[in-house]
Amino acid sequence: MRPRTTLLLPIALLYALFVSWYTDFGGPLSDEEITSYLTQMKSRNGAAPELLARIEKFMREDTGRQFFMLNAIDYNENPPDVEGAEPGETAEQLLGRYMAYMYPNLFKRASHPIIAGPAAFTAMDLVGIDNAEVWDMGAMMRYRSRRTFMEIVANHEMRGRHEFKVAALTKTIAYPVEAEINLGDPRGLVGLLLLAIYGLLEAFLPRKPVTAKSEG
Repeated sequence: MRPRTTLLLPIALLYALFVSWYTDFGGPLSDEEITSYLTQMKSRNGAAPELLARIEKFMREDTGRQFFMLNAIDYNENPPDVEGAEPGETAEQLLGRYMAYMYPNLFKRASHPIIAGPAAFTAMDLVGIDNAEVWDMGAMMRYRSRRTFMEIVANHEMRGRHEFKVAALTKTIAYPVEAEINLGDPRGLVGLLLLAIYGLLEAFLPRKPVTAKSEG
């Protein structure tokens, strides 16, 4: 096997493995999956009927694509005590308990934060919404698919965790977006990185000496 082929094959395999992990090829949620997730939420999480109806509609409109959850967060300055937490914990501590469940379950399903940080100023533009001038933090979370989202929120380990988030916040808005423009997709970035690594390594491969043709 040629040296360049030997070098290219593992890089191509590595990229294929990354894409297969980062992408949900299962298509939209099936009726069986939707029923299963709704049953899990009813039995384990005690979700309200209004929330279940919204979640069911969200699943039935599944496109099979990745999506991004946009979050605007306003911390509760005096959060109530919550079962499972120490009395007097701050909003950040309570939210940390919630994210202690979320982060491991997100990362192992190729889901992760895109951006997260404190608000730089109050709301610059408001139309048709009251009491939304002040926010403490904003975040955008990438989910591999709606299937992945449901695997996380319907899990029995989620029970009791959401209460930490509710107690930590005075108000919040979270809604999903399916991006039409996404210049920072890691599948493209990782592909470019691996190509750069291949080019760098290829430069060190031995090359055949060029022999001059004899005249006459």
